[in-house]
Amino acid sequence: MGDSSDSVSVDMETISVAGKVLRLVPYLPGAVSTRKQILLEHLVKTGRGYVSVAVFGDQDKPALITYPDLALNYMSCFQGVFYCPEAFSLLLHNFCIYHISPPGHELGAAVMSFDDPILSVDDLTDQIVEVLDYFRLGKVMCMGVTAGAYILTLFAIKYTQRVMGLILVSPLCKAPSWTEWLCNKVMTNLLYFCGMCTLVKELLLLRYFSKEVRGSVEVPESDAVQACRRLLGERQSPNVLRLLEAINE
Repeated sequence: MGDSSDSVSVDMETISVAGKVLRLVPYLPGAVSTRKQILLEHLVKTGRGYVSVAVFGDQDKPALITYPDLALNYMSCFQGVFYCPEAFSLLLHNFCIYHISPPGHELGAAVMSFDDPILSVDDLTDQIVEVLDYFRLGKVMCMGVTAGAYILTLFAIKYTQRVMGLILVSPLCKAPSWTEWLCNKVMTNLLYFCGMCTLVKELLLLRYFSKEVRGSVEVPESDAVQACRRLLGERQSPNVLRLLEAINE
């Protein structure tokens, strides 16, 4: 997605400095103060390609790494948590946040080249430990959503000594049912042949939101759902397909 347009409701300024991207975001949502926090995005080179990592907070504090769900990044996946005043104050008071984006899911991502390696979930977990080494982090807290929760769980199993704890939201805890398998198969084929079409967006929204939030004939869908649908339209479908295939291995 393109720079600040990836934010649903947050006024965000973007500045490039020494090859890195500085994003200025409000200190607290809806706050009267104009004070802002600096979020610095790094492009970390690993043995399995580059990974975008957005660092937010005091790096002297313990680290909390995040990993989003399929077709999302840190702004579209974690904005609801990190821009809630209570959660924001609690997290930033205790942790420095390292938002790791899956390859090709970062803000402003281009279509991945055919020359880029096709990664497995094991490769993705190995990328995470390389990110930790890059920032010289020891043990970290981990927060992941659905596919991100699955990847961080595999990371915790493989690199137990690097994990203090896990915060898992809607994790993939068992083999998919036949309906889930069919849904993923349909989504894979649609992404390959049709890109980020309307049906793929609806399948992803079904994955992200409850029935109450998605709305019905009587109840209109929420603003969050409408904003997410617009953001999905800006995703690079080949990049999403690569991550989906890795998760479904």
